[in-house]
Amino acid sequence: MVANFLIGLREGLEAALVVSILVAYLVKTGRRDLLPALWGGVAVAVGVSLAFGALLTFGPKGLSFEAQEAIGGTLSIVAVGLITWMIFWMARTARHLKADLQHKLDDAIAAGKGAVVVMALLAVGREGLETALFLWAGAQATSSGTSAPLAGAALGIAVAVLAAWLMYRGAVRLDLRRFFAWTGLFLVLVAAGVLSYGVHDLQEAGILPGLDSLAFDVSASIPPSSWYATLAKGVFNFTPATTWLQLVAWTSYVAVVLTVFVRTTWGRSTAPRPSAPAVVAPVATP
Repeated sequence: MVANFLIGLREGLEAALVVSILVAYLVKTGRRDLLPALWGGVAVAVGVSLAFGALLTFGPKGLSFEAQEAIGGTLSIVAVGLITWMIFWMARTARHLKADLQHKLDDAIAAGKGAVVVMALLAVGREGLETALFLWAGAQATSSGTSAPLAGAALGIAVAVLAAWLMYRGAVRLDLRRFFAWTGLFLVLVAAGVLSYGVHDLQEAGILPGLDSLAFDVSASIPPSSWYATLAKGVFNFTPATTWLQLVAWTSYVAVVLTVFVRTTWGRSTAPRPSAPAVVAPVATP
């Protein structure tokens, strides 16, 4: 539930910030007549995202076990790719998000109401589709059989909408770059667990080998039914019995992505410092 809350909070805050920036810009520039078109695009984006989530949830029903595992594993890996791209994109553009959106909205206004609808649809729909896919992959990985993942995501989205509204009203200030940097750090570990689960699904489908080759099995020390195993599985998708291929995928992803993310987000500038001007000794005159 914690991981799903964070995903809902982060993705929901992105979408809510986009909408609040667009609304504020239209109000500030005296184009309130375009607000219905903007909200129409947002409504369509929300509907498409919900439909996509329903398709992911109920679409594979009735297929064979191998087919369900193949679809689940493939979509899990796709979700990891999308969340990785989103982590880096938001950490890089959080500071300039407002200016970029306003520039695009100017172009959409010049093109007409239809362009405003499309812009809102694309801006919010991208976040919604990413959220639906990653939440579905996370829920499949935990396979708890409860509504906790959905409740956590819904709570995160509600908090995000409230935070965006408070920021819009000027009641609260948030360092977006720092927020997305720290949440991105945590989501790298969550994505690594989803990747490991996706690899396991593909192993069960017979697409990848090594299902019977376990790197470790700590089920005796960490019972899967224990509260701490449930917590670790719900947050990081940890499984007491892990194959070698899962371990390699998890370790490689964390080693590469976490290193690049930390260097990109917190790394010091590698630009050479300007050298001090050379001091020329005066020439002695006879």
